[in-house]
Amino acid sequence: MAWLRAEVPVFVPVLDACGDLPLRRRPDGFAQVLSAIVSQQVSVASAAAIWGRLEGAGMVTPEAIWAASDDALRGLGLSRQKVRYARALAEAGIDFDGLRSTPTDRVIDTLTQVSGIGTWTAEIYAMFSLGRADVFAHGDLALQEGARLMLDLPERPGEREMRAIAEDWAPWRSVAARALWAYYRVAKNREGVR
Repeated sequence: MAWLRAEVPVFVPVLDACGDLPLRRRPDGFAQVLSAIVSQQVSVASAAAIWGRLEGAGMVTPEAIWAASDDALRGLGLSRQKVRYARALAEAGIDFDGLRSTPTDRVIDTLTQVSGIGTWTAEIYAMFSLGRADVFAHGDLALQEGARLMLDLPERPGEREMRAIAEDWAPWRSVAARALWAYYRVAKNREGVR
């Protein structure tokens, strides 16, 4: 935060408005990637409800996903598409312990090889579960809207434009993302990420 204040002054009023930023650190592993899949393209509240049902049913391991029927997973709130994604993740055999020491670009490459895991999901995992300091989820709508508000842009920047904008925030793009999510929450009075 100190670096952003000093090097990217446009963040000063954002950081002042938000106060302390939530760290949002989570454990790593299969369950966290599955949770990110659950969160794709649904509201924060819906994602939390579905995830709660999956956890309550013990459907947070590859073995449980393999053993469950499609109907059982759908009954917990997963769409047909997300059932396929959960099964693809369960079958991928990813070495989650090994990802801890893998460079971020390779982490993203590894995860995006799995059907249903796009760049956004891999970036969220790298930020929150691996604690990487220089990752930004360029396609995240709340981050795009937070940047629009902060930069007083006439419209929300798209993913490509967001990549160019966020370049100036390296090596602390994850902190910039946390600031923009917090700013989105303050400005819109709703959460942009679970």
